[in-house]
Amino acid sequence: MNRPLGRRDFLHTTAAVTAAAMTGSSVFAADDKKKPKLKKAVKYGMIHLKGTHQERLELAKKCGFAGVEIDSPGTDKLDDLARASKETGVAVHGVIDSVHWKDTLSSPDEAVRAKGLEALKGALQDAKTVGATTVLLVPGVVNKEVSYEQCWERSRAEVKKALPLAEKVKVPIAIEVVWNNFITTPYQLIEYVDSFKSEYVGAYFDCSNMIKYGVPPADWIRKLGKRMLKFDFKGYSKTKQWVNIGEGDEDWPEILKALGEIGYHGFATAEVGGGGEEYLKKLSAVMDKILGL
Repeated sequence: MNRPLGRRDFLHTTAAVTAAAMTGSSVFAADDKKKPKLKKAVKYGMIHLKGTHQERLELAKKCGFAGVEIDSPGTDKLDDLARASKETGVAVHGVIDSVHWKDTLSSPDEAVRAKGLEALKGALQDAKTVGATTVLLVPGVVNKEVSYEQCWERSRAEVKKALPLAEKVKVPIAIEVVWNNFITTPYQLIEYVDSFKSEYVGAYFDCSNMIKYGVPPADWIRKLGKRMLKFDFKGYSKTKQWVNIGEGDEDWPEILKALGEIGYHGFATAEVGGGGEEYLKKLSAVMDKILGL
């Protein structure tokens, strides 16, 4: 569900869109009065540069990105990263709990759930270190061993244990929607988030993942409203599955309209294959077009 696109394919298929961006032509537009204020970001691993945090963030800035999102665990020298963020002005806006698929909070094994909880707490601490404003969490997985109801109850119990720390470091836990057979409608996500009765649990919406389940992304956004803390995207086609950004079934003009209606002002993060400077500049230009920047 999060398969990255090939670098060569991306460069080839986005050439026409990039050319349009260079000439200033418009592919997508939104109502200027309600246009959301968006800042472009990428997942940190998409920056393919063997260098220091300073060098990597400088490249991100050069390519037009205002923010990045890191993995926890999986990103080292966080103090250096925090300093590089301040010096470059490129925000480390989010932290991703990178073990939530392995050590699931819905596991029937109590020891596995405990490991997952510690990883979530670690991600919250890392978020404080780098100045991030959310921790992305896939709360659980429904499979042959775990029913929907079990996933709901077990994951909620573990997330509640992490809430005191989230409140202490002032970093919300953002529940992401993915292909985990758990939470496939806006109403389920609203019910799950609201069940915590806490401002430190919200939603992280992937505009591409949920197309599979039949509800348009704009409808999700409107229903989630202020619960939606962040969003990311790829490119998803009902007939071709994963495609390049801008080539899927995402209705970007309608998505932008919905974002404006709920007053969303924040990061728009791409989640595709990574590359070097040439690739990232082309990606940035494509994002400018679909996001109306």
